[in-house]
Amino acid sequence: MEFTKLSNRLDLVASFVPAGARLLDVGSDHAYLPIALLQEGKIEAAIAGEVVEGPYQSALQNVADNGLEDKIEVRLANGLAAFEPTDGISCITIAGMGGRLIADILAAGLEKLAGVSRLVLQPNNREDELRAWLVDHDFCIVDEAILEENEKFYEILVVEQGSQELTAKELRFGPHLMREQAPAFVQKWSKEVEKLEFALEQVPVENQSARASLEERITHIKEVLHVS
Repeated sequence: MEFTKLSNRLDLVASFVPAGARLLDVGSDHAYLPIALLQEGKIEAAIAGEVVEGPYQSALQNVADNGLEDKIEVRLANGLAAFEPTDGISCITIAGMGGRLIADILAAGLEKLAGVSRLVLQPNNREDELRAWLVDHDFCIVDEAILEENEKFYEILVVEQGSQELTAKELRFGPHLMREQAPAFVQKWSKEVEKLEFALEQVPVENQSARASLEERITHIKEVLHVS
């Protein structure tokens, strides 16, 4: 049996899944993540949830090819409809979707999350909206990570039950990411400053409101990066 090689992005997601977890991977695609985690002996069992027929069939085939039918159940279902409380799921991963969609998925199955101890979420955008939803629904961001892969930046949110208050800056930049200032974080927001400064150059001087808005966004980023 060949061990499944994950992308750097999914490998980082996998690193936050607790040992011995019973995992639900939402939008599992080819089921690479649960297969890799089981091959490593890190998790007990998994459900690979997929809403699209093609990836669902691909996941079924991959699970069978790796001889893991007794450990991974592939289910054709939308979001958290892929599991029931009786499945004993302790960790849920949702990776590669927009932040707003991830929030909608969680909202649609909110009552099911009471028995889940950890969420590992990797939004492709609108991270601030996802953080705001989590805070509003009594979830606590206990850790975060960021990486660059294929010229894109990805943020990972590690979430558990608990209340938390975040400032506007923490919602946008991430409370842990702001504090840690990892190289990928600095690179991401430095590039954003460059884009905003270029946009500012294109705005006519007489359009004061647009210029002020851009200048404010640039200032906020530079304050977080501790640069002038």
